[in-house]
Amino acid sequence: MYTGFFGLNEKPFSITPDPRYLFLSERHAEALAHLLYGVTESGGFIQLTGEVGTGKTTIVRSLLEQMPPDTEVALVLNPRLSPHEFLLAICEELRIPLTLEDRNSGKSIIDSLNRHLLEAHAAGRRVVLIVDEAQNLSPDVLEQIRLLTNLETAKQKLLQIILIGQPELRQLLARTDLRQLAQRITGRYHLEPLDREETWAYIRHRLRVAGGGGETFTNGAMDSIHHQAHGVPRLINVICDRALLGAYSREQTRVTRGTAARAAREVFGGGDRERAGGRYFVAAVVAVVLIAIGAFSWIRYQESRVALPVGTASAVPETPASSGPAIGELQESVPTAPASTEPAPPSPSAAVEPSEEATQDTAPVPAAQTTGPSLVELLGMALEQTDTDSAFDTLLGLWGVGYPPAAGRACAFAESVGLRCLYERGTWGFLLNLDRPAILSLSTPDGAQHQVVLASITAAGEARLLIGEKEVVTGLTELMPVWLGDFLLVWRPASGSGRVLTPGAAGSDVDWLREALSQVLGIDIPADPQGTYDENLRRAVERFQQSHRLRADGVAGARTMIAINTALDLADRPKLTGGG
Repeated sequence: MYTGFFGLNEKPFSITPDPRYLFLSERHAEALAHLLYGVTESGGFIQLTGEVGTGKTTIVRSLLEQMPPDTEVALVLNPRLSPHEFLLAICEELRIPLTLEDRNSGKSIIDSLNRHLLEAHAAGRRVVLIVDEAQNLSPDVLEQIRLLTNLETAKQKLLQIILIGQPELRQLLARTDLRQLAQRITGRYHLEPLDREETWAYIRHRLRVAGGGGETFTNGAMDSIHHQAHGVPRLINVICDRALLGAYSREQTRVTRGTAARAAREVFGGGDRERAGGRYFVAAVVAVVLIAIGAFSWIRYQESRVALPVGTASAVPETPASSGPAIGELQESVPTAPASTEPAPPSPSAAVEPSEEATQDTAPVPAAQTTGPSLVELLGMALEQTDTDSAFDTLLGLWGVGYPPAAGRACAFAESVGLRCLYERGTWGFLLNLDRPAILSLSTPDGAQHQVVLASITAAGEARLLIGEKEVVTGLTELMPVWLGDFLLVWRPASGSGRVLTPGAAGSDVDWLREALSQVLGIDIPADPQGTYDENLRRAVERFQQSHRLRADGVAGARTMIAINTALDLADRPKLTGGG
């Protein structure tokens, strides 16, 4: 209803777990890295917990997009099963054939599963079991899961298990009768809600993915939404969606603080808030009384106690300020909505020492075994080579183009040599789907920003990065915690200016699009007598988009054009995979 009014391609705040909208905050990036580690390393369990609506299921969907090609996945979404039904569900997910007699025998099911795991191991394939909503597992099923870890060779486990659930899962696994299972958990991570700055970035990120400029909400509106939703992404989505509808009904081009507050009242219900207010008042009165009693007791204690030596408190060092240009500075040439004149939210502070509770619940991701410095250390040593101009010079070099910084804006220069910029924020799977080298914006724990070029993906699934003149090959478990999803790539239109083609458009690039899709899809797309983007071409575009995991909207934009160029295997276009 309101999408056209705000210049959006789709509703940006749907509560369905669409991986395209995954926002990798620092916490989400760490959570995804833990899951990736659980897939790439053998043995034990990985446990991910988080409150309702914090993004656990979306992370799982993103994980499925990034699975190595030699991985089999059994995904159990409904864990309210008996142990026998649970084993059958795993076999069905892994497509293990079972006879009717086998299905009625628990031993036969286990034997068939063990045989399949051994065959997969011999063929070099990994098998991963992911259980969502694991807090609903019964103790009997959890015991069955523990027994599955006994399926192993002399060197490694044959089945890797990832348990995803609400905080109740931690309480469940803390039971004495389940201590054998808890001891086999090799990695734990608890997903916290977003902080204020992350909420701002989250809202703007979803607006950009939906085709907007990211400045539809005022800073005051985003502050109000963060306060009302307490940083929970699902609640943020619900309030933002209602706020956009409210602004649209009042013909407001931006969502204000007042509109956001009204939307929150509609979502939570005024009556509930009034009752909550009454409870808060009573709680406040009780708190004042307790404080008064405590103060009186303290005064009496001070009057009666013997003087004791006073210790000095240690000063807490300030976190270093972030430095270096961000990849967003390259966006000036990308056709997006004009930037807001409101100040941007302050940059998140550098890494803070974890609390005792966080330390207990969070298992660190083991670093890759290497004889050289880590990726973070390399970035720190190459600070002068990770600026925007250096990264753009390296990226254009892969296209056979030299970039003189004195030429002016980077994307404007790229356009002058027949290239186009595409600035996005998305998942690793989304970037691989575009299959073009890109500038990644990395943020190290000291708060510094680094721009590096992702040149290609190795056969082992590792990232080959170019940092100045140095080549670095790193795994995703090391890259993901410092990459929050921002990237910029360049691409070369095969015909025309690279404009977005919609139904009704005409020109040589429309003719090329029809011929290209006829070749890629292997079908004959009848030509329109007027040479326009007609219904036949729109259906062909949708068919292509569906087959390439793109939003099937019938609009041939930059993502669709890049995918068509890749499908045609056009020359002089570097790729992330397979060379070219």
